[in-house]
Amino acid sequence: MTTWCRPWGLTGISKSTVSKLCKDIDERVGAFLDRPLSGEWPYLWLDATSLRQREGGRIVSVAAIIAVACDAEGRREIVGLHIGPSEAETFWATFLKSLLKRGLKGVKLVVSDAHEGLKAAIARLLGATWQRCRVHWMRNALAHVGKAQQSMASAALR
Repeated sequence: MTTWCRPWGLTGISKSTVSKLCKDIDERVGAFLDRPLSGEWPYLWLDATSLRQREGGRIVSVAAIIAVACDAEGRREIVGLHIGPSEAETFWATFLKSLLKRGLKGVKLVVSDAHEGLKAAIARLLGATWQRCRVHWMRNALAHVGKAQQSMASAALR
């Protein structure tokens, strides 16, 4: 039995069973992330977070990026997810090119943080209007206010 299963109350699962389950999950996730995108997707939200992962016997920092799009009927869907070395423009550009290759089209507005590499990739590849995410904007604004005044400043900014 693998040791990581115990915290979830799982016992008696062999390593080969875990490997088989993970392989099946990887295939399903891969199929989901490689599926063709059809129709118009006027709104696109892009974000990234920093994670730490094991690579070659050491722990390294990586960027996990996600794309959520909204179609013309208002239905939101995760259209892309990728992990890479950083949030550099080349990484974002490769990610956006993969979305375009899968059929992403009709993007009119992209909402994201103000990362310069991301903004440059959006302008170059999508030609869409860019808007800064309200959550990121609020976090950045509140970083300039003392803890005691953040509640008041937050209310005033909203």
